[in-house]
Amino acid sequence: MRYQDAIALIKKYGINFVEGSVVRTVDEALKVAKYPVVLKIISDEILHKSDQGCVKLNVKDADSLRKAYSEIMSNAGNAKVDGVLVQSMAKPGLEMIVGGRRDEQFGPVILFGLGGIFVEVFKDFSLRVCPISRDDALEMITEIKAYPLFKGVRGSKPVDIEAIADVLQKVSKLLYENEQINEMDINPTIVYEKGYCAVDIRVLP
Repeated sequence: MRYQDAIALIKKYGINFVEGSVVRTVDEALKVAKYPVVLKIISDEILHKSDQGCVKLNVKDADSLRKAYSEIMSNAGNAKVDGVLVQSMAKPGLEMIVGGRRDEQFGPVILFGLGGIFVEVFKDFSLRVCPISRDDALEMITEIKAYPLFKGVRGSKPVDIEAIADVLQKVSKLLYENEQINEMDINPTIVYEKGYCAVDIRVLP
């Protein structure tokens, strides 16, 4: 599924995604940028964009944008590039992953855990067969080892558990109703004291 189509799909299910524009030249990027922005390569051949140097964060002005654009295009190498996403810089928060896959035995299964760069490090997540209820969603949140972070630690404020439960239910419904999706993750999804925003998405047919 094309990146733009994946974004359109999660928006259809009411999932809040950070606004952005897909461009194909640096001049187009300069026209749409409202600083600070993030630049992300769009390519089906590059699954881990950050690892390959194809994401640039907190780009603050036109000169920085030109440099960042050139670098990510260079880092893409010979991969087929469909464009570059110029996206508003999301404010910092607690990063989580919401996703899932289609299991041969159980069908669509939803995953929740600590997101961002910590996904591969801690492998801290919970799973449920879709579709899930609100109680299922709340249980998934409390099951992960990182749950105390969501309640607030060492002066940090608790995050919006109800908003997380809401997005879990929406993703569960999406996975259950779209049989063409074999694997999907929305990572990171950033949760705040009030609300959340999805920042990146990957969908495999």
